[in-house]
Amino acid sequence: MDVEMLEKKGDRLSFSLKGVDPSFTNALRRIAIDEVPTMSIEEVEFTKNSSVMYDEMIAHRLGLLPLKTDLKSYNLPEKCTCKGAGCAQCQLKLELSSKKAGIVYAAEIKSKDPKVVPLHPKTPVLKLIKGQDVELTATAVLGKGKEHAKWSPGIITYMQKPIIKINNKSEKFSQHKESYPPQVFDKNGQIKEELINTPNLIDAVDGVCDEIVKVEYKDDEFIFFVESWGQLSPKEIMQKAAEILSEKTEEFTEKIKDL
Repeated sequence: MDVEMLEKKGDRLSFSLKGVDPSFTNALRRIAIDEVPTMSIEEVEFTKNSSVMYDEMIAHRLGLLPLKTDLKSYNLPEKCTCKGAGCAQCQLKLELSSKKAGIVYAAEIKSKDPKVVPLHPKTPVLKLIKGQDVELTATAVLGKGKEHAKWSPGIITYMQKPIIKINNKSEKFSQHKESYPPQVFDKNGQIKEELINTPNLIDAVDGVCDEIVKVEYKDDEFIFFVESWGQLSPKEIMQKAAEILSEKTEEFTEKIKDL
């Protein structure tokens, strides 16, 4: 197996994976989306709420706030030594208290752990008018995307590595030229392989005219596209996914031995 970095920019990452089959690739993707844990608010206890928003509405908004996640400091509740009863190793308390009129932003949420805070401080939580106030304590825990989308770490997709053959001298070039997206042409009006650099552009040129652009795909090479919501970096997502896949394989191997 060979892994090659293609592009890394902010919360986006793309890399090629060579020497694997579709079943392995799909398993890695599914685990990255459904099994890699992130931190999210699960319970909210209100002390005061005189705003026009119901407790349930505020709690729902808080639950959907992406939180920066530190996987080294917290355990999944079911894997914690407290057996899910709740302790500092599997739970985090956050507090919100405001009496001022105006919009209450996520930045006003105070976390007991400075490493786990709302990713987008300017996210509005609710609006108060004069005389209204809100006071609450929230509990955040690690969870998995297969349990609720709020725990999913991002969008992960993949495609087979394309092999693109271009013939700008085809007799049909002038006939089909307008059917190709303008992004794939250079300044001289020629289609260039290096300009067909996104899945959308590959799909756009595939099947228009095989005599001009023919797209084939490798069976053992794939390109991954990872876009993180921000709780974890794209690299952390894929590293954790690889760890989980390895653990599941070892567990399956042990169970097979017991048959």
